[in-house]
Amino acid sequence: MEDGRRAHITIVGWACTTLCLVSYASAFSHGASLSACTDMMPRHLRAQLHSPSNNYVTVHTNMSFYFPGDKVPVTVRSTRDFMGFLLQARKVSNDEIAGTFIFIPPGSKLLTCFEDGDTVTHSDKSLKRNLSFVWKAPDQPIGDIKFFISIVQSYFVYWAKIESAIVAQRGQN
Repeated sequence: MEDGRRAHITIVGWACTTLCLVSYASAFSHGASLSACTDMMPRHLRAQLHSPSNNYVTVHTNMSFYFPGDKVPVTVRSTRDFMGFLLQARKVSNDEIAGTFIFIPPGSKLLTCFEDGDTVTHSDKSLKRNLSFVWKAPDQPIGDIKFFISIVQSYFVYWAKIESAIVAQRGQN
């Protein structure tokens, strides 16, 4: 009798663990969690970080400077398909997330890390390559910024905080 109970507990434990792992992994197919806001690292099980100096993903804008309140186009280009991403603008001075995204492509959604729409992530696991966004600078001066993107190629391979060139702020008092 005791062996039967032990076998039953083992099977139930295995089933619970499996279901928990599956639900944990599938949760990220609908975007990054808020736990990734600060360090931009995916929370996938066994995910392996690759060097940010990859040669196939770039994040850039056609503007080298902006004024407070400006709308800045941001483009992410990749030579390989990827499933997930997390995109933010950050102040060069202190690495704080800044501004809000006012245009995002299909297959993505806004997140609120510190203020509404300050971060964008994927909303599905469709394969992506080239994405366009529009970021709006705050009306008050915040200084120079950079855009950062973390890319998830698969549940097991990702690149964290690939950065754009500096976009300098103009019009500061």
